Amino acid sequence: MSRFLAGALRAVTPYTPGEQPRGVETLIKLNTNENPYPPSPKVLEALNGRAAENLRLYSDPACADFLAALAETFGVGRDQVFAGNGSDEVLAFAFLAFCEKGAAFADITYGFYPVFAQLFGIAAQEVPLREDFSVNTGDYAGVPGTVFLANPNAPTGLCLPLAEIEALLRQDPDRLVVVDEAYVDFGGESAACLLGRYDNLLVVGTFSKSRSLAGARLGYAVGSPALIADLNTVKFSFNPYNINRLTLLAGEAALADAPYFARCCTQVAAVRDETAQALRALGFTVTDSKTNFLFAGAHPAVSGGEYYAALRQSSILVRHFTLPRIENWVRITVGTAAQMQRLVDVTKQILDARHSAAR
Repeated sequence: MSRFLAGALRAVTPYTPGEQPRGVETLIKLNTNENPYPPSPKVLEALNGRAAENLRLYSDPACADFLAALAETFGVGRDQVFAGNGSDEVLAFAFLAFCEKGAAFADITYGFYPVFAQLFGIAAQEVPLREDFSVNTGDYAGVPGTVFLANPNAPTGLCLPLAEIEALLRQDPDRLVVVDEAYVDFGGESAACLLGRYDNLLVVGTFSKSRSLAGARLGYAVGSPALIADLNTVKFSFNPYNINRLTLLAGEAALADAPYFARCCTQVAAVRDETAQALRALGFTVTDSKTNFLFAGAHPAVSGGEYYAALRQSSILVRHFTLPRIENWVRITVGTAAQMQRLVDVTKQILDARHSAAR
């Protein structure tokens, strides 16, 4: 680091994104939770030559057309929705705007939460998950500061029912709860339906996963008009043109193709469940994922790190974390049926080799 870096930033440990290797055509890339299917054909139609010509003009800082479509999708007012450059930006704005009294989140969850807390000098409390990686909302009773809850959680894939979200909201009506729903479309239920009853709820989502727009960088928030106004205060103090023209068009077009969206989510969920069953049959413990990835580990014959390395040798990338509680687990993005069958076949070969070496 340079001698010019602010002292407050010297201790920040940056977020580590999943590997994005070159030559991906030769790999089965199951490490960053991207959708295996392309965006809706309506998206491809929207990104035409005229749209490209208009890149000479600034994008709409109000994101009016996109947010109107998003509000209609959620059945809320136009003043209850917000657009960000990916959900990461929305979450960053929420940390800036709402964490004067601190922040709280699980000890095993999305890795950007502790980074944002460090970056913005926010006091953070990590609340341990249960032994089975589930969230105990009772553990948040009396915890000050804004609660950030990934639901379904990453990397565990587990999902809290709405009744538990409500319990968390009722614990302290004066404490904000931010529910990060990056993966909700693959089997969860959005907490956005609770907004009419709780003004201490902010729901954050992304088009990266279920809408196949990870490369476009488009996220959103749904909340009370007052919370959305607060987020806009941060946005217009940082970058009014935070969403580019092509991304806004892509997002609006994706929302217009509900059947394609539903079909892709259904296909991903079906392949996920089939693969989970196959891995369990091979001796892995696999959580009950409601996301577009699997969390698998605790195999008696191979550690998480060894499994990750062996898969990589066979040109299959998955994500391995080195945190103490999950060092023997890997996160596996759900790909196409053919890709997941290849994963299962290679896994069988890895385990067969282990058993042969042990004889």
